[in-house]
Amino acid sequence: MDKIIQNLDKPDNRRYFGKGKLEQVKKIVSFKNISVVITRHNLTPSQKKNLESFLEVKVLDRTQVILEIFKKHAVTREGKLEVELARLKYELPSLKGKGTSLSNTGAGIGTRGPGEKILERDRRLALKRITVLQKELIKQRKVREVIRKKRQRNSIPVVSFVGYTNVGKSSLISALTGADLLVENQLFSTLDVKTCRLKLPSGRRVLISDTVGFIRELPQELIQSFKSTLEEAKFSDLLVVVLDASDRYLDEKLEIINSTLRDIGAENVPKLNVINKIDKCTGERLKELGNSFPDAVFVSAVLKYNLDELKEKIDIVLSQSFRKYKLVVPPEKLGEFLKVRDEIKVISQECYGDSLIVVYKAPERIHKKLVSFIGEGVK
Repeated sequence: MDKIIQNLDKPDNRRYFGKGKLEQVKKIVSFKNISVVITRHNLTPSQKKNLESFLEVKVLDRTQVILEIFKKHAVTREGKLEVELARLKYELPSLKGKGTSLSNTGAGIGTRGPGEKILERDRRLALKRITVLQKELIKQRKVREVIRKKRQRNSIPVVSFVGYTNVGKSSLISALTGADLLVENQLFSTLDVKTCRLKLPSGRRVLISDTVGFIRELPQELIQSFKSTLEEAKFSDLLVVVLDASDRYLDEKLEIINSTLRDIGAENVPKLNVINKIDKCTGERLKELGNSFPDAVFVSAVLKYNLDELKEKIDIVLSQSFRKYKLVVPPEKLGEFLKVRDEIKVISQECYGDSLIVVYKAPERIHKKLVSFIGEGVK
């Protein structure tokens, strides 16, 4: 694979590359019989059209490549719908000549016939398909919401493993739980959320979720389409942030992880840093990481090293996050209380006049939500 770098303040508006660099790319494409050119940034419809016309080969931008990878790894129906929706939203501004591929029924009732311009037809069919996909995803997300509420009623803590793509989250979960998760040395090998059970040293049982890997500048179309999938982290009781010990850009990628968590509203969920792949590091590197991450757990999923310590640390953090509270709910606030009733573990409740006294255990973030709803009713 050839790599061409051009130092410009911003890509050329017409053809992405400057004139001289574009000629260089043309020569390489021709000499080596290259069939696809991939750009580091996203392209405008005109940039893509001009590049393909000049180079006479297929051109893919960054988002299109990511979408292709996502399409390959989507397994569940929801995942496949999300990928298709993201693709259509991204391609909508430049759809042309693809109308027949977007329709399963062809010409008939509801179509305008041969007088309609191809571009208008493509956009109309794409918008129609987007509407269908959005409605179907709403149904899928309602099912996910029902499952989530059932977990909350059963008071089963959820621990989500998050991190940059290809840091070994699936390998680590498989080593911890014995689950047979897909483990590949590829970007986004995990696309659909997968959940399995784990028994901690205290006897507490938790649900471990393997989530889609994060990436720098995750395309907005993917964030919107995969919002419900990404938001699994938001509703977790603990986030295990997995980092690659051998990655020299570890600090930069940690910031990307934190930024993504902020974008989906999960920044206040308790976190535990786990440094994976220590089998690939020298002693000097591990010492350096130990100084930078004194509270992290250092493990190797491949060697199954230090997994007991990781389980114990998860146990400790969860114990610290679940605390006992007492709440007096006045009658006018009962409706507000019921909105988050399924998110707490009720120990006891009794009537006191017209009010309700509730003793419960919950993560601090859920308790704060109740405080914001009930106000002075908290004791």
